[in-house]
Amino acid sequence: MSFMEKPWGGRFSEKTDEFVEEFTESVSFDRELAYEDIRQDIAHIKTLEKAGILTEEEAKKLMEALEDIKRDIEEGKFKWKRELEDVHMNIEAELTRRVGELGGKLHTGRSRNDQVTTDERLYLKGEIEEIVNLLRELRRSLLRTAEGSIDVILPAYTHLQRAQPIRLAHYFLSFREAFLKDTERFLDCYRRVDELPLGSGAVAGVDFPLDRHFTAELLGFNRLVRNSIYATADRDFIAEFLFCCALTGMHLSRLAEDLIVWSSEEFGYIDLPDKLCTGSSIMPQKKNPDILELIRGKTGRLYGNLISLLTILKGLPSAYNRDLQEDKEPLFDSVRTLKGSLVGMVKVIDGLRIREQSMYSGAGNFVLITDVANYLVQKGIPFRKAHHIAGSIVSYLIEKGKRLEELTIDELRNFSELFDEDVFELFKPEVVADRRKTYGGTSREEVLRILSVAKKEEGLL
Repeated sequence: MSFMEKPWGGRFSEKTDEFVEEFTESVSFDRELAYEDIRQDIAHIKTLEKAGILTEEEAKKLMEALEDIKRDIEEGKFKWKRELEDVHMNIEAELTRRVGELGGKLHTGRSRNDQVTTDERLYLKGEIEEIVNLLRELRRSLLRTAEGSIDVILPAYTHLQRAQPIRLAHYFLSFREAFLKDTERFLDCYRRVDELPLGSGAVAGVDFPLDRHFTAELLGFNRLVRNSIYATADRDFIAEFLFCCALTGMHLSRLAEDLIVWSSEEFGYIDLPDKLCTGSSIMPQKKNPDILELIRGKTGRLYGNLISLLTILKGLPSAYNRDLQEDKEPLFDSVRTLKGSLVGMVKVIDGLRIREQSMYSGAGNFVLITDVANYLVQKGIPFRKAHHIAGSIVSYLIEKGKRLEELTIDELRNFSELFDEDVFELFKPEVVADRRKTYGGTSREEVLRILSVAKKEEGLL
C-alpha cells in the first residue's frame, strides 16, 4: 500500500469524492494534537516491542524517525495533507515514507478510535495543569489587592442597590473563594481525565498481548479505562472540562461586570490602567474597558462550546461514531478562550487603581440603616418592629431630602424613645462593617484572619 492510499482503501472500488475529502478532514484543527500523538506513538512502539511484535532494532528505527518528524513540526517544516484526513494519518504516512513498510507496523493493535481519545486525554492533562497555574496567579493577584485594601470601605450591592458596608478586601476575597472552587473542580476533573484508553482498539479490545499497564506508566496515566466500548466512545471527560471552563468563565464575567460598572463615571470607584483600555474613533473623552468587556463576552463562547458537545453526544448510539470528530474545535477554543481571559483578568486586577473616597462616600446614608434597626433590637424591640421603624426613618429622610448622618437625636426619638447618643457611632461605615464579626464576615478582624488563612493556602506564608 502506498502511503498516500487510504488506510481503509482495500474495501472500496471508487476514489473518494473531493467533497468528502474536504467535508470530513480534521487535520486543519486536530494537528494541535501532534505532539501528544507522537508521544503516544512512541509509547505504543515500546509496548509492541515488549509484546514481541517489534524487534528492538525496528522499535529504535521507528522512534528515531518520529523524533525527526517532531522536530520538523516544531520548526514548521512538516507538510500537512488534507487528503490524509487527520493528524494521526499524516504522521503515520510521513513515518512510512521515511522508513518504508516498517511504518505500517505502528498501527498494530491500535485503532484511531482509541488513539484519538488518548491524544485528547494527554492534551487535557497538560492544559488543566496550565489552567490551574493561571487560576493560582489570579487568586494571588486578588490576595495582593485584598491585602492592600483592608481599610477601604464601600457598599456591598444586592439587586445592584446599595446594601451594607463592607471592606473592599472582603469583596476581593469573595472572588478568590470562587476561583479556589474552580481550581478544585479542574483538579477533580483531572482525576477522570487521567485514565488511559489506549489498548481498547476500535471497540472490543485488542487480540495482541499488549501490556496496557506498561503503556499507562510510559504515558504517565494513573489508571486504565476499564471497558473498551466506554473507552472509545466516552467524551464525558471533555464535557466535564468544558463545564469547568464555563463555570470559571461565569465567575470571570461577574467580576468583569462589577469592575466595568465601578469604572464608570456614575460610580467612579476604580480607574483601569490606560494600557488595558481603548478609546473611541469619534468621541475623544472615551476610555473603554475592552478587556473586561471581552472577558464578559467570551463567557458566551465557553457556554456555547459546552452546549455544542452535549448536543453532539445526546443522540449517539453506543461506541464510536464520526460525530465525535466535532469534539475538538469546542475543546481547543475553550482552552484558548479561558487561558486568555485568566491572563487578562490578572493584568486588570494588578493594574487597577482604587478611589477610596468615592467608595467610602457610597457606604453611608441608607447603607447604615440595617444597623439602626439592629440597635433597636439590642434595646429589646422585636426585629420586625425595629425593621418597620428603620423603614419609617428612610421614608422621612427621602421626604426631607436629608441623609441619615444629618439626623439629630430629637428627630430619631420621634421614631423611638430608645435612641440614645451612642447610636451615632453607627453612622460610621467602618464601625458598621466591623460589627460583622461572625465567621466569614466583613469585620477587620475576620478579614485579616481569612487573609492569613488564604496566604497559607497559597503557600505565601
